[in-house]
Amino acid sequence: MKVTVENKKGLNQDLKIFIDKETISAHMDEKYEEIKGSVNLKGFRPGKVPKEILKRQFGKAVFSEVLDKVLKETSTKALKEKNIKPAGQPKLDLKTYGEDKDLEYVLSVTELPKVEIKSLENIKFDEYSVKIDDSETDKRIKEIAKNQPNFKEVSSETKAKEGDLVTLDYKATVDGKEFKGSDGKNTQLTLGKDLFLKGFDKQLIGVKKNDEKVVEATLPENFPEKELVNKIAKFNCKILSVKQSKEVEIDDEFAKNLGAKDLKDLKSLITKQINDEYKNSLDQLSKNQILKEIEKIKVEEVPENLIEEEVKILSQGMSEDEAKKSKKDFVEKAKIRIKTGLILNEFGEQNKIQVSEQEVQAEVQKQLRMMPGQEKMVMDFYQKNPSALASLRGTVYEEKILNSIKEKGKANKKEISKDEAEKILKEAHKHAHDHGGEKKDTKKKSPSKSSKEKKPAAKKVKSKPVVKMAKKVSKK
Repeated sequence: MKVTVENKKGLNQDLKIFIDKETISAHMDEKYEEIKGSVNLKGFRPGKVPKEILKRQFGKAVFSEVLDKVLKETSTKALKEKNIKPAGQPKLDLKTYGEDKDLEYVLSVTELPKVEIKSLENIKFDEYSVKIDDSETDKRIKEIAKNQPNFKEVSSETKAKEGDLVTLDYKATVDGKEFKGSDGKNTQLTLGKDLFLKGFDKQLIGVKKNDEKVVEATLPENFPEKELVNKIAKFNCKILSVKQSKEVEIDDEFAKNLGAKDLKDLKSLITKQINDEYKNSLDQLSKNQILKEIEKIKVEEVPENLIEEEVKILSQGMSEDEAKKSKKDFVEKAKIRIKTGLILNEFGEQNKIQVSEQEVQAEVQKQLRMMPGQEKMVMDFYQKNPSALASLRGTVYEEKILNSIKEKGKANKKEISKDEAEKILKEAHKHAHDHGGEKKDTKKKSPSKSSKEKKPAAKKVKSKPVVKMAKKVSKK
């Protein structure tokens, strides 16, 4: 194989590739030998069909297969030989080819620009840690305790009031007749919540243990026995107990019920939980700072084909007029995103950063936990959309790169209070909102996620690796 570089202009160049006919013939002979054992032709024993007969019968198909194989192997080899990383898919133009002929073709390729990443080692960013006061931890524990049901039975003389838990047996009739599902045992109702039948709870206010009370209620539209819908039912109720909500005592026993060793351990766990709520968002602010610093790194030339591809993504879903009006802005955004992607990719390659299958699956599991009840939908989405899984892998890859840059960079460490953290995140969120943020990537990704984070969070800036080595070569 002979490779010659022609028409080199900036990042664009042509590779003229020549393979002599002897090499092609050798590949053809190898293929004929391969198929000889599986071909059954009348008059010939298996494996004994002469090559000339095979050529007449299968020549065109064999040559087509050999040509594809040689083009893939030689184009990849040529790019490697000339140390070229293509930006996008190279174009291939066949000049001469055929059985018993030399193969000559031209590979038109746009090369990825060389990028400098040494300055990333000195990149500066703010790194926050939040100091959580004991009062904040105690406040959170009290909130948890308040939401813990803690009903204690009262004396038989105490009347039930709103908020109390009443346990009862009942038998119901409509027009004096029982019906399917007309009786209930040990039914519990929290008075005032009105969760059983509309107006049922109110009629139990004032009852005591062992009381018998007749309650009337209208059967609802969704009642299973359709002929009884909107009819008034009489419920003969026997009150088994009345319980009142008591304030939960915050002690070691309470802590153990929540899975902690004791109250001291619970406080430690809650403090960490509050800190983590802020840490994730504050860490993202640090990464956004790093991305902004990366944007300042100069790249001599950004490949035009990648800019065009990114502009198409940014303008997806727009009308032709809207896309035309926004094109200048989109081109600038595309250049920044591609440049950032190139730098991140180069850093990842030079530092041998890789993503394992376990890490991808861990990210999938993380999404499953964020969407309780919709796990099957999420799993089906990724199984049916390999591109979405590849995109997820890209997100994990980028996250690992940014974490590595953080480790090598120069952190300006700041310890802040919870109030200061909220203020910083609120301002970052407002800034992102006022500037419109980044246009979302419109490629297929995961189903929508509902975040459990309740605190104000900075808008996440995505700059996923945008360049991949072409696996196939297109023919003109």
